[in-house]
Amino acid sequence: MKKLFALAAILLAAGAHAQDFPAGKPVTIVVPFAAGGPTDRVARDLAEALRKPLGGASVIIDNVPGAGSSIGAAKVARAAPDGYTLLLNHIAMATVPTLVRNLPFKVESDFEYLGIVNDVPMTLIAKPSLSASNYAELAGWIAGNKGRINIGNAGIGSASHLCGLLFQSATKTEMTPVPYKGTAPAITDLIGGQIDLLCDQTTNTSPQIEAKKVKAYAVTTPRRLTMPLLKDLPTLDEAGLKNFQVTIWHGLYAPKGTPAPVLKKLNDALKVALKDPDFIKREEALGAVVATDGRVEPEGHRKFVAAEIAKWSPIIKAAGVYAD
Repeated sequence: MKKLFALAAILLAAGAHAQDFPAGKPVTIVVPFAAGGPTDRVARDLAEALRKPLGGASVIIDNVPGAGSSIGAAKVARAAPDGYTLLLNHIAMATVPTLVRNLPFKVESDFEYLGIVNDVPMTLIAKPSLSASNYAELAGWIAGNKGRINIGNAGIGSASHLCGLLFQSATKTEMTPVPYKGTAPAITDLIGGQIDLLCDQTTNTSPQIEAKKVKAYAVTTPRRLTMPLLKDLPTLDEAGLKNFQVTIWHGLYAPKGTPAPVLKKLNDALKVALKDPDFIKREEALGAVVATDGRVEPEGHRKFVAAEIAKWSPIIKAAGVYAD
């Protein structure tokens, strides 16, 4: 009987704590990538937008890069499930289960899903000296140069690496991957003609496209983009690669076991933040589209990630690549 009373007391205390959340303590968003990158910028925009709906609580960023995002994600999986330590991660949540051997956590069972934040489109670009002036001509050039094409990426497991794998699979063309330590050196070599192709986020490619330092052929979204700079680019789907779709989405997570009232407060705050005009404006400046669909709900977020894992796992396995 004493044990039952003790357990009841613990549960009541936890419930009271959950009702007070957040109370005099900062909320930390762990970003599993280095400061200054696209995901870090999204996290900092989101932190600012979350402060007001969280009652003015301080929201800080903790950059924990390494191992294809798995080090930072593992830190959150091990954190106290009290709502004060969260994870903002991108498509890596769907790829690390296949990319990283001996992953120290389970994506589908070690986290509480809070909602998708945004989608970042990608563009297929090429070195400026390439003769093709549109995607149809590029497809012809690819067909005529099989075995001699190289495609850059920002490292194993990066967004550009994943897009490149899917592009090779869709075109049934084996290309030589050229990994770099980040997007910047990959784009530098693309501009210089050392590599032929690159598929990367609009956040990284738009400045080079606007400056006409690279050639742009298509976007990876289901519909054309509305951004003035890219509105005339076709989608890869309409260009002939049916159902080709890649966006670098970002989602927010809490450790498994976080109390339901805290999760509701966090999800409610997230939905308010996603409607914040300043947040939307900042995301649009990055070329990102703020989520407004069913994925902003925890269950929609969970189902989406499960579908993404099913999508990427066979592609990564077929390529035989690993991040460790």
